[in-house]
Amino acid sequence: MLSTQDYLALDAVALGNGISRGEFSAFEVTQCAIDRAREVNPSLNAIVYEDYEAALELAASPNENNSSLLAGVPFLIKDLSPAAGLPVTFGSALFKGFIAKSNAKIVQRYVDAGLSILGKTNTPEWGLTLTTEPVLTGACRNPWHLEHSTGGSSGGAAAAVAAGIVPAAHASDGGGSIRIPAANCGLFGLKPSRGLTTIEGTLAECWSGLSVGHVVSQTVRDSAAFLDLISLRGNGLFANPLLASESKNDFDGFFAALRQAAPAQLRIALITTHPTGEAIDPEVLAGVRAAGQLLENLGHSVEEQAHPADHALAGAAMSKIIGTHVLQSIKPRLDFLGLSLDEAPVELSTKVMAKGGAKVSASDYVTARDHLRKLELDMRAFHESVDVIVSPVLSKPPAPLGWLDMNSNDLKDYASKFSQYSGFTAFYNGTGAPSMSVPLHSTSTGLPIGIQMSAAWGQDALLLRLAAQLESAAPWTRRAPL
Repeated sequence: MLSTQDYLALDAVALGNGISRGEFSAFEVTQCAIDRAREVNPSLNAIVYEDYEAALELAASPNENNSSLLAGVPFLIKDLSPAAGLPVTFGSALFKGFIAKSNAKIVQRYVDAGLSILGKTNTPEWGLTLTTEPVLTGACRNPWHLEHSTGGSSGGAAAAVAAGIVPAAHASDGGGSIRIPAANCGLFGLKPSRGLTTIEGTLAECWSGLSVGHVVSQTVRDSAAFLDLISLRGNGLFANPLLASESKNDFDGFFAALRQAAPAQLRIALITTHPTGEAIDPEVLAGVRAAGQLLENLGHSVEEQAHPADHALAGAAMSKIIGTHVLQSIKPRLDFLGLSLDEAPVELSTKVMAKGGAKVSASDYVTARDHLRKLELDMRAFHESVDVIVSPVLSKPPAPLGWLDMNSNDLKDYASKFSQYSGFTAFYNGTGAPSMSVPLHSTSTGLPIGIQMSAAWGQDALLLRLAAQLESAAPWTRRAPL
């Protein structure tokens, strides 16, 4: 019989292996996850919609023909993605009580892999901010310190994984929403290359390709295994160059790539300044420099450099694109309910974003896309001489709850804090490059600090191999002491 303590010690790959070998059943594993959720979720508010009985029912009679490495592993879906039969509110009171009729494509991949889906995780409204404190479902608390934020927008996912409810959870990243919660909760989080994974509905892209889906996880190998589940295969329009060579048997998947030799003598650019000149917390800088030293000790060439491209240009372009998508997403619901935007039960900064989107002309939108394409090409040239860029994820350690209020009437203060706190992650959504947060540092009070590492488009396997090398050289604590 699998005990909860034994469950907490195993990652998703180990759980999947144990189930397939008959060491324990999918039902036992799912029950352990539910027991852990009932123990810690009241303190965290990570899971906002439960589907425990359905998960147990599925686990009691699993598909014996499912050969997935992760079949039977407990899992959670972020409440920005539809999962059939479950609420999907996008963190907004505008969609309160709305039940999804079908699965998003990425959710269907998880279902097909035989994952045991326990419910939906907390997220800020429309995933639009750096913390997870929506009016609809309430603040999500960091398992490392309950008065601090998990980060956003995959904050519920990160809290659930850091607390040991599940070993990995679905997340998405349109400006840092995988990497920021991973950094704040001491987890590993990879934002895949644009076009590598399947996302929502019938589209291969979300927010015009700015947002991608994946997971936050305790271990690097779990991230690789989950990436294999959702990667677009074959020679499709958005196929990754590594996967396009699949027919030649050159690439056997991301999990298999971890069996290759650790990367050697990478050329690494170390970034220790904020893109807009904001101050960086000394403990964050210490973490970045310590990561640089660790990489040097592993045989890589590390050189401190300036930011390689115009982050402000990327931010301005992305604001226009995201604003139009926010408006596009909520307008049908407003029309259905007969509400104006001002009357709608949505948070203030969401209204501001949607109103900004209404002012974006077709010419503005095309220009924004062109600016991002230019930056993408600039970065391809930069990566001819640099393999990996190392920087902070955030300029400060995890923020106290309430510090960044998406519903604040003081929008100037909100925007100022947003700019101060972030600035490093969204650029790689704009260029489409892969980027990860690695949990290599912590504050003097024990709060996690993630280190961002980014590579050229399509070099997801390289980042995973580098992360595995770092995980081996400097193992991190996989679970918060909750």
